[in-house]
This record gives sequence, C-alpha cells and structure tokens, in this order.
Amino acid sequence: MACNANKVPFLRVIARRGFAAVSNPRPLGQPAQVQTKVLENKAVVASAESQLPVCRVSIVFRAGARFENYENLGASHMLRIAGSLTTQNATAFALTRNLQQKGVGLSVTSDREVVSYTVESTLESVECALHYLQEVIQPAFKPWELSDAVPWVKTQVAAVPPQVRAIELLHKAAFRRGLGNSVYIPKFHIGSLSTESLLHYVANNCTAGRCAVVGVGIEHDALVGFARSLPLNSGGDTSDTSTYHGGDARKDTPGNYTHIAVAGQGAGLSNQTEALAFAILQYAMGAGNATKRGNVNGPMGQAVHAAMGDDRFAFAALNASYFDAGIFGFVLSGDAQKVGNAAAGAVKALKSGSVSDKDINRGKALLKSAVLEAYGIDSHVLTEMGVQACLTKQVQSAEALVSAIDGVSAQDVQNAAKKAGSSNLSVGAVGNLSHVPYASELV
Repeated sequence: MACNANKVPFLRVIARRGFAAVSNPRPLGQPAQVQTKVLENKAVVASAESQLPVCRVSIVFRAGARFENYENLGASHMLRIAGSLTTQNATAFALTRNLQQKGVGLSVTSDREVVSYTVESTLESVECALHYLQEVIQPAFKPWELSDAVPWVKTQVAAVPPQVRAIELLHKAAFRRGLGNSVYIPKFHIGSLSTESLLHYVANNCTAGRCAVVGVGIEHDALVGFARSLPLNSGGDTSDTSTYHGGDARKDTPGNYTHIAVAGQGAGLSNQTEALAFAILQYAMGAGNATKRGNVNGPMGQAVHAAMGDDRFAFAALNASYFDAGIFGFVLSGDAQKVGNAAAGAVKALKSGSVSDKDINRGKALLKSAVLEAYGIDSHVLTEMGVQACLTKQVQSAEALVSAIDGVSAQDVQNAAKKAGSSNLSVGAVGNLSHVPYASELV
C-alpha cells in the first residue's frame, strides 16, 4: 500500500513550504535559534533551523507517569507501546508499512512529566511523516493488540537495568505519589489496563493546553499550521503538585553488587535561578569522569573514591528538576561490602553544605558546555525544546541559558547545597543490601 498522505492538501502545503527551512542552514556546531508561538487553544509551537536536510517534529504532552493514579499506573508506559499499534484511523500494518516505505522514523518516549511522539524524515517524505504523526496521537488501544503486547511489556520491565531500578525506587521514597510513580508499568498491572481506562487517560491528559509541537528543519509558519490542524481536545493545563517527603525503598537481590541512589530535596523548573544553581552543583560535586579513564571529581566523587579504593565502581551526582519539585544527590554502584561506607562518605560531603569557589567555577563551565552541546545537535535540541515548551510555555535560546548560568552567584549554589544537605534524605537501593544504610542512619 502506497503512502496516502498526499491525499491531505494541507500537508502538501506544509511539505512544500518546509523546503525553505534548509535554504540557509546554520553552520555545524552553532546553537539553534528558536522561534516560539502560543496558539489560541494554548498549545505551544517552537521551531529551529537544522544543520542537515532532515526534518524532526515532535508532539509533546504533559501526560507522564506523575499524572497516573493507582487505578491506571503504567498508562504512560502503554502510550509508548501503543506508538506502533492501531490508531483511530490507521491500522498497525498501514502505519508500519507506509512509514518504512518512505524511510520515516517514528518513536515514542516518556518520562515522569511528558510523553513525546517524534518523526524523523527527509524533506521529500515530510508530508507522510506529519500525516502519521497526527495519527499516532490518536491511539485506539484495541483489546487484542493490548493482549498481544503483554509478552513485549514483560520483557521491557524485566530488562530495566538495576541502576535505573534504584533511581525509580529513589523517586518512590522521595515523593510517594505523583513524581513517585515509576515510568515503567508495575507487574500487577501488566495486561490489566483496559481500553476504556487508557482512552480516558489520553482524553484527560493529551489536550491542547498540555501540548507542545516542536520541530527542527521545518519552517515555523508551516509548523504552526500543522499544530492548528491537530485534533486536540480543549482541556486546560491543570496539574497535580508533588511534595517531597524522604524515606527508603529497597529491593534485595542475590549477588555481591549493590546499586544505591541517595538524594535530598532539589529545585523545580518553575524557579529558574534555583534550578540552575542545582545544575551547577551537580557538576561541582561530581557528575562523573571528565576523561575516559580519569578519576571522579568533586567533593562527593572524591569521598566515594577514597572509600572504594582500587575496586571498580560507578558514581555520578544526580540532579532531577521537574516543574514544581526536584531531587539532588548521587547514584553509586559497587562492591556490596564497601558501598555502604562510600555512600556515607558522599552523604557527609553533601551534608557539609559547602562548595569551594573552584568547584563552582568548574561546575559552571561544565554546565555551559553541556547546554551548548545540546543546542548544537538537532536531536538534542528537539528534546530540549519539547520539554521546555510543554512545561514552561516558552523555549530559551542557548545564549539566554548561558547568560542565566553566568548570573547564578556562588551564594545561590551554596544555598542549593545547604537545602539538599539539610533536608530529609531518600534512599533507593537494589542488590545485596547487607551493608546499605537506611536514610535515618545517614547523618
């Protein structure tokens, strides 16, 4: 079956106009310049020029795991699964065959706050890509397809790395509900979510007020026209708030290896200065190896290295900022006999509430490098644009973010360190937990 997207006149107009987007592509490595517009239905549209003759378009909804309740836990995971299943107007076979025939890539990703539907195509195939992108945001959730997907879902859940499981448990301990919901469906809900409950979840969360349409390599006016043509309900942008609590969530497994995630209270994106201060603090305290075989840096990283000695281990500072809340701490994997002392040393560095000016300056430099790198790669800038547009209704340029980072004072970073260190700690751990301390023991 040939792609029938050319039967949609409006999309043909978009495809023709989209060629103008690469008439003057930005030089390689130069940060993307972003245009943003809020539509009458409260949906946000953002676009940027591309370095390559490839179009990337995402439709992003505030429909992540935090918006699930106990009855529909795992609904956002099923939205990822449904990205390749039958929609309201197209069968799974037609979706797969037509996209493959045109060489269009389709992916669905989600986290705790957003669900993103993304297509990647050449300019010649952009009308087919946009046609089926519009289709996949209208999943049908056919009962027989949900049943057939059960083995696939079980495999995905079973294949979650232990470090990720530790971070999932950390969120559960920190927030309990809302942001504490896992991005993976719980085992007791696999195969039990009905078509009606999933359609209800989509109707409540995939609305115009909770939507952003972002693109790289497509003309801004064409993207605005495409966004206006989307069949979106006129729901508002209501959201639930999550409160940080702290506590423990642990899962014992056999072996001699331990994965532990420890964090205190962080900052939400709604307070940009504080969120940037925590982002700087992440790199200042030890965000991982600066070189392939180098030692971890920063106070927390050095404390872990001193405790683990020559044993192999993995460590990185952890900073997760959501719209209204956040967590800050670290993730550590290592020998079960030593990981407890290493975690205690890292917590001691965290609770000191003090960061040297040298570490702060290094953290600023590394963060600015990360921002410029993200805005210099098309796939990365698309992700950044989608999250910012969906959560804050605006997208900042790389220059604005770098300027904002420079504007964060050393005192702001010190205050962030004190906030994380003085709050109740949360601990998520997986593996041999014989030497893993509880949150109340980490003082």
